[in-house]
Amino acid sequence: MAASPELDVTIVINAPLGLVLKAFFDEDALGAWWQTARAVTTPRTLGAYAIEWAPTDFRDEILGRLGGTLRGTVMQFDARRGFFVADLYWLPPDGDPVGPMALEVACAEVPANGARVGG
Repeated sequence: MAASPELDVTIVINAPLGLVLKAFFDEDALGAWWQTARAVTTPRTLGAYAIEWAPTDFRDEILGRLGGTLRGTVMQFDARRGFFVADLYWLPPDGDPVGPMALEVACAEVPANGARVGG
């Protein structure tokens, strides 16, 4: 059986861990960071994770127009370690839904008031 596609990214952000983690659940922060149009996110077990982007004017060769909605269910949330969203689907403006997927964000404090986000 072939392995499932995976993306693993790690970054160090010069900000307190709590503030970094909050940015994944704050509508204003998501708007500034991910250019979202709307977001309904609940940082707790079985919380909603729904984000919407305005459709783009351009088309990707494979995916079509970008934008649409991403929705899933928060299965685990730990304010000191990160969170896991399961049953995640992207509903593009045109075409069929993409999923199911999962999103796992692992966080750890680093010296000098920073946070490592990723694996």
